[in-house]
Amino acid sequence: MEIKRVLIANRGEIALRALRTIKEMGKEAIVVYSTADRDALYVKYADAAICIGNPRSSDSYLNIPAIISAAEISEADAIFPGYGFLSENQNFVEICSHHNLKFIGPSVEAMALMSDKSKAKQMMQRAGVPVIPGSDGAVADVKAAKELAKKIGYPVILKAAAGGGGRGMRVVEKEEDIEKAFWSAESEAMSAFGDGTMYMEKYILNPRHIEVQVVGDSHGNVIHIGERDCSMQRRHQKLIEESPAILLDDDTRSRLHETAIKAAKAIGYEGAGTFEFLVDKDLNFYFIEMNTRLQVEHCVSEMVSGIDIIELMIRVAEGGVLPSQDSIKLKGHSIECRITAEDPNSFTPCPGKITKYVCPGGRNVRMDSHIYQDYSIPPFYDSMIGKLIVWDEDRNKAIHKMRVALEQLVIQGIKTTRDFHLAMMENKDFINNNYDTNYLSRH
Repeated sequence: MEIKRVLIANRGEIALRALRTIKEMGKEAIVVYSTADRDALYVKYADAAICIGNPRSSDSYLNIPAIISAAEISEADAIFPGYGFLSENQNFVEICSHHNLKFIGPSVEAMALMSDKSKAKQMMQRAGVPVIPGSDGAVADVKAAKELAKKIGYPVILKAAAGGGGRGMRVVEKEEDIEKAFWSAESEAMSAFGDGTMYMEKYILNPRHIEVQVVGDSHGNVIHIGERDCSMQRRHQKLIEESPAILLDDDTRSRLHETAIKAAKAIGYEGAGTFEFLVDKDLNFYFIEMNTRLQVEHCVSEMVSGIDIIELMIRVAEGGVLPSQDSIKLKGHSIECRITAEDPNSFTPCPGKITKYVCPGGRNVRMDSHIYQDYSIPPFYDSMIGKLIVWDEDRNKAIHKMRVALEQLVIQGIKTTRDFHLAMMENKDFINNNYDTNYLSRH
């Protein structure tokens, strides 16, 4: 099928990012917005823009009836979900199908297989993918948690089966702490996801977080677009991402890519997705989860491959055939810094009006952002206001380029994490690739 009109069921930088690709493909871009986002750039640039509710996400960007109505009113024939909000909502995917709207993403079956993290782990284990030792499915209660932890050995990590974004997770180092951690994680998971189901894994000390970008089509083909190192994190939230992961040797990298492709084929995956792994000090890698959507950090994969991943997603949704793996050439090094409207020291949100904005430029410097001078950042949503991405021939040159770009980035009127990222680009441990997912908690 040919897709002519795409409704973007999202907001912020990803809505503008998707809109640009959709229009470049010669298709019409329809956007939805809350009353808090009426002045957003993507609203101004869209072929049609429809207000779907009040600022609260439940009244707007999570309001399925309003989004479906907007798609029907605008005569859209496909929906692009972006990330967050409804991007991994199986009910939404099914409703799109009932209304003859093509969901630009995986099937509801593939999404269901990967949405429950404990079941996904079992599925991957059956497919021959290495997984971290832990529970076979859900941990029923505190007693079961204590017994399993004793069996696999401390430290362990309790995780929400329906979780993501670092919520519903607790590291437990000794038995006397497990009861409090279990109830705390379960309560947080219930509040965040409406599901308090917990599972347990052996906690890998000071790992690297490395993920593989895959894309599958409806003809059974799956390709990878390299890997990303997302190890610079704060409380399980990614802050800096890069591609490739220079930690890996060629053999480990090749096995990692092959494992991700095998895993995607095992579930008949269609669309863009990401397999996330923890890598220990001996370069053993373990599957932790699959994200059945576009990732925030997809941009670094685009920079090293020259591929527009959103365009590829739309081509796949139209029934197109993926390019061959051999045709994809990965070169150079790309780094992304997530710029958020937060205090650079405490990381507390700082919404407000931007009084001055100067965007950096130059060869292979990219700023994915929806902000502009005099734009007011609403307090209702995620605090990310942009992603600064650079590419160069190697990692050292890319770090230097990012440092220059950050120095040229001006955002006044609000606090941002620009200075944090600038400090990281001058940090000897980061420059020497001597860090892990717990680095910031130790410094």
